[in-house]
Amino acid sequence: MDLILWRHADAEDGPDFGPAAPGPTSVADADLHRCLSARGHKQASRMAKWVDRTLTSSARVLVSPAMRCEQTVVPLGRKYKTCPELAPWASVDDLLALVQWPLGKLPVLVVGHQPTLGHVVTRLLGVDGDELSFRKGAIWWLRSRERDGQIQTVVVTVQSPEFL
Repeated sequence: MDLILWRHADAEDGPDFGPAAPGPTSVADADLHRCLSARGHKQASRMAKWVDRTLTSSARVLVSPAMRCEQTVVPLGRKYKTCPELAPWASVDDLLALVQWPLGKLPVLVVGHQPTLGHVVTRLLGVDGDELSFRKGAIWWLRSRERDGQIQTVVVTVQSPEFL
């Protein structure tokens, strides 16, 4: 199975609520409505061209409900499904269950958030310590395979929009 993790591109700063911040629901709602910056739109477009050339047409595309994630995937020009399991507060277990890792039959492209994506890579690669950090707009392409009765995770590529 191929799992392609794409962190949303650069976004506008979130609102500054100051010391009289509203409740967590208001903060989460405001965060979901953050849009890409001008730089983010360029990053998304650059990465989408690379992804479109590289990813098979049978791949499923799953996206966080955050506006910045949807804006990141739109230049790809493919159908996608918005999944609450990929929201900024998503867990590694939610993401892996959603994509059916490692037994899924089709490649899955996930557009989501740090730190969840970093936690996923950390777990799948068996890295000790803190999660790996994703650059905004970057992709980690992982593949599961079976060797000697064991499921292994292989890094296919790591790509950043600045290098395309």
